[in-house]
Amino acid sequence: MSVPLVFDGKVVIVTGAGGGLGREYALAFGVRGASVVVNDLGGDIKGGGKSSNAADKVVEEIKAKGGKAVANYDSVEDGEKLIQTALDAFGRIGAPFINTFACISDLIHRVHLRGSFMVTRAAWNHMKKQKFGRIIMTSSAAGIYGNFGQANYSAAKLGLLGLANTLAIEGQKYNIHCNTIAPTAGSRLTETVMPPVLCESLKAEYVAPLVLWLSHDQCQENGGLFEVGAGWIGKLRWERSQGRIVRKKNQGMFPETVRDQWDNICDFTNATKPANINESVATLVEVLSRVETDEGIAPNPTSAMATAASGISPLEAVGQKLPESTFSYSQTQCILYALGVGMSTKDDDHLKFLYEGHEDFSCLPTFGVIPSQAAMMDGGLGSVPGLNFDFTRLLHGEQYLELFQPLPTSGTLTSQARIADVLDKGSGAVILLDVHTYSGKELLCYNQYSLFIVGAGGFGGKRTSDKAMVTRNISKRSDLTLIPRFQAALYRLSGDWNPLHIDPSFAAMGGFKSPILHGLCSFGFAARHVLKQYANNDASRFKSIKVRFVKPVLPGQSLQTEMWKEGNRIHIQCKVKESGAVVLSGAYVDLHAAADGSPQILPEAGGLKSELVFAEIGRRIKDLGAEMVKKVNAVFGWEITKGGNTAAQWTIDLKTGAGALHKGPYSGKTDVTITVSDDDFMEVVQGKLNPQKAFFAGKLKVRGNIMLSQKLEVILKDYAKL
Repeated sequence: MSVPLVFDGKVVIVTGAGGGLGREYALAFGVRGASVVVNDLGGDIKGGGKSSNAADKVVEEIKAKGGKAVANYDSVEDGEKLIQTALDAFGRIGAPFINTFACISDLIHRVHLRGSFMVTRAAWNHMKKQKFGRIIMTSSAAGIYGNFGQANYSAAKLGLLGLANTLAIEGQKYNIHCNTIAPTAGSRLTETVMPPVLCESLKAEYVAPLVLWLSHDQCQENGGLFEVGAGWIGKLRWERSQGRIVRKKNQGMFPETVRDQWDNICDFTNATKPANINESVATLVEVLSRVETDEGIAPNPTSAMATAASGISPLEAVGQKLPESTFSYSQTQCILYALGVGMSTKDDDHLKFLYEGHEDFSCLPTFGVIPSQAAMMDGGLGSVPGLNFDFTRLLHGEQYLELFQPLPTSGTLTSQARIADVLDKGSGAVILLDVHTYSGKELLCYNQYSLFIVGAGGFGGKRTSDKAMVTRNISKRSDLTLIPRFQAALYRLSGDWNPLHIDPSFAAMGGFKSPILHGLCSFGFAARHVLKQYANNDASRFKSIKVRFVKPVLPGQSLQTEMWKEGNRIHIQCKVKESGAVVLSGAYVDLHAAADGSPQILPEAGGLKSELVFAEIGRRIKDLGAEMVKKVNAVFGWEITKGGNTAAQWTIDLKTGAGALHKGPYSGKTDVTITVSDDDFMEVVQGKLNPQKAFFAGKLKVRGNIMLSQKLEVILKDYAKL
């Protein structure tokens, strides 16, 4: 780590430092050499009472670590006393704003902020009753940008913007719109400091037309902020840089890392423009997900590699179809594939995949990826407009395969491929390629390739897609297989001729010490492990598989597949036994029901309190389904846990027909999936646990479109009465 940041000789005043964030700030400054004034009133959570204990305890902690600190127990409204404590103890303070802050809660605030609030409150109920209202708050450039010597005035004026934004949200359903203007106009206050010609150009009449328009019932603007003056009007919005993740899972976060990433944090290339708190929080949700999957410190999207992304254009590429491809094969290719993914005559139950004369001779289900590869490998991807990139930077990120009927052991198949979406991951681009494979007119299988193009990100595209088949994270039971050193050479005979898997010099160009195993070969190994453990090698029970490729496997290593059964879904994770490195993650295999009629849903989860709620939801969907579908238009997946394990799954479909409630694994695609314990679910339903607090406390986990969680009220409304 580089030179640490220190605060020797500096005096820091931390208010509310007796606990929470304030305490952390005080301790951190104390450890790094600052002289700290620990201010805390010592009140209770409601703001009542007073005690010196909280501040004293933090002072003792700082001194115990060799730091310098003094306590202060005054209210922040007594700012002069707090400042005097710093002067008496350390002879100086660190901020020159004593005089202006002395009146921050005085006349300026009473007139500008509280006055606006009081007038609006008096009018609010009248506006609600008449289902119409227009409110225009008057802020100032000093509030938006700050201005020397006007801390009190600026604080009040920016406070008005926060008030207006919240009123815009709360008033929307009553047709009450609230907007904010920041006018620049000549007045009695400015005529003494502005030349007469300038005052004449900044007449108030050049502001009034905007106010009139925003007040008219035809104007549907709501929550806007406008600068206006001299006959010019401009709308302002927030802009946020892509930012940087500066910590890794289970590791600390350090100010030195912040310093070293500062240019990237402040780089507004491809900046986002969050328009509401949900869009703001959505970024944090994604950050939590990326930290959880150990992506670590994110690279700079404006780095040299990212600038190579000029050839990526989602608008041109998405929806484009690749040339149709044809794949003819015989039983020989089926056998070669089975050998390529580790089948052996040493196991009697492998024989039906290796011997064409076997009475149950079958094609392994994951052979379904082979005919679909032709669409990509025959140069079709390079012909797509908007996808001009270096193919040597293409990596296989994820793979989804679904079978609609068992694969024939020979035949001629056709595949139709389409660009489903293109995503900007900052350090690279992700291409979602959908491939449907047919035998004649019958659909045999569907593949989705998630292809990562290193260095092709930073083009300003979206990071997620509702078209992506998602992965899941769970694992338990295991199977172990040694990958022979000839395995990659054998697997490539199935059609993947990439020299990366056979030629040491080519592998070295890619940064590998030796040729690596095909990702789809590991994919095949994992699938057959599941087929053996949970389906008795019955290929007809295979429905689908989804995996994320994390790291390569080297021939000669041992591949360990961990498995955990959840109904008819088998969650899997593959590791290299020798190193413990995860190579396939978030993966699962879905199986069809056994021929004996075994159910495709989870066993009854007796004793779950949430079952009563879902039963009531089902009844209400039957009565009011069409109305709820109209309001919600989404599919919600629920994973209810007990004792840390998934105990029940529910799907509330308020998108299709008159709505429906499903129990057990869902074959369709959910818009959002929520994982929560049975106890916490009931706490949320009964209003005892705030969903947002539950989310940030890790009690409620959300995958998919987090914005849809706002519509949960329609689904869960009034269930506390159960």
